[in-house]
Amino acid sequence: MQHAMECDMTRGSALRLILAFSIPLFFGNVFQQLYSMVDTIVVGRFVGVDALAAVGSTSGFSFMVVGFAQGLTAGFAVIVSQRYGARDFRMMRKAYAMSILCSVIWSVLIAVLFSVLSMPLLRLIDTPENIIRDANSYITIIYAGIGTAIFYNLFSSILRAVGDGRSPLYFLLLSSVLNIILDLFFVIVIPLGCAGVAIATIIAQGISAIASIIYIKRKFPIFRFEKGDWKPDFQLCIRLTRIGIPGAVQFSVCAVGVIIIQAAINGFGSDTVAAYSVGCKIENLVTQFFPAIGMGISTFASQNLGAGNYDRIRKGFRTSFMIMVAGAVITFCLSYFLANPLSLIFMDSSTTSPLIIDMSVQYVRTVSWFFIPLGMIFIFRTGSQGLGSGTIPLISSIAELVMRVIAAFTLPGILGYTGICFASPIAWCGAGFLIPFCYLYKMRKIESKARKV
Repeated sequence: MQHAMECDMTRGSALRLILAFSIPLFFGNVFQQLYSMVDTIVVGRFVGVDALAAVGSTSGFSFMVVGFAQGLTAGFAVIVSQRYGARDFRMMRKAYAMSILCSVIWSVLIAVLFSVLSMPLLRLIDTPENIIRDANSYITIIYAGIGTAIFYNLFSSILRAVGDGRSPLYFLLLSSVLNIILDLFFVIVIPLGCAGVAIATIIAQGISAIASIIYIKRKFPIFRFEKGDWKPDFQLCIRLTRIGIPGAVQFSVCAVGVIIIQAAINGFGSDTVAAYSVGCKIENLVTQFFPAIGMGISTFASQNLGAGNYDRIRKGFRTSFMIMVAGAVITFCLSYFLANPLSLIFMDSSTTSPLIIDMSVQYVRTVSWFFIPLGMIFIFRTGSQGLGSGTIPLISSIAELVMRVIAAFTLPGILGYTGICFASPIAWCGAGFLIPFCYLYKMRKIESKARKV
């Protein structure tokens, strides 16, 4: 029997199903970004521009580990979604149990490794000395508590795997409110500075993860474990890892590009670091429609792959592409014309140099012209992961990394800060126009294999 919150995407209008799934996810993504932005806003307004730069300078490393968690757990959920589409609930529960086991192992490995490497990595990218201690205290706490991010993303991915895009939004709202309250508490009441906002983030994510697993256990009978579900299945763990790791690596590869750009920016000083950090926060906020549509087509594709509906998969990708283009036009208008007021949210104009605000606005307006190739990346990269491909997301990420590295090492020397603003758009174009051809190749392979069977 289908639970009320489940969504069977193997029947019905592709447009309606993808939008109905993606819109709640979009709002969830926006709150996720607001969740992240609160850290920057609080330290920027209540501690100072140097603290804002310190938190911002760690964005690449934070993206590396948190993105790794998102990619890994999204990959784990692919098998759950496929088995749900095939109505193989026994294997679905088994995959869920082994996903939890794998998540425990990865949480420990990442926390230990990156906590040890924190300061050496910050020095490697020439983080300015006036902000490096605050940067290290912030990012080390994020690394140590990475398990909360992994498990929150795992349980959210499991819910989305069966078409429930709303419940993760509610848990995210809960953690966002908690994060705001705790940020203010740990910065104003107990003045812990950058470390305080990191502690607030970990506590809020942990509560959200606990609430998510309790909800799954109580509201989804199909996920209630039975005898044998927890028996270690190393072959299944390897299969989960083979799907999850490429998705995790794709985020990490992209993060390496972000870190390289961060190294280039660090050479310009802490004011430029602060301006770029604010610009990136705004970019991440206004572009959350794209990963939402990407997750929508990923779930749509994985369920229909399990059901053998190949023509329906193609229709889903075409529909998602059209939705993305419409969204890119709207997003361009919002970001281009609201860049200045959005920048002022992070900084007190009476105490912040107008040049910092102008540089932030310049970054946002520059990248806004390139939202269509960015949207293509999310549709075809995340969608291909839903088809069980780890190679396509990895190829796309490597292409993005190569273009970003080339831009980071050449453009700043020629164009200065303007070159920094063009680094991400160049990377988006390099990956965005390549990956649709990879998707078409993957679909032909799937259909050819099905015909032989």
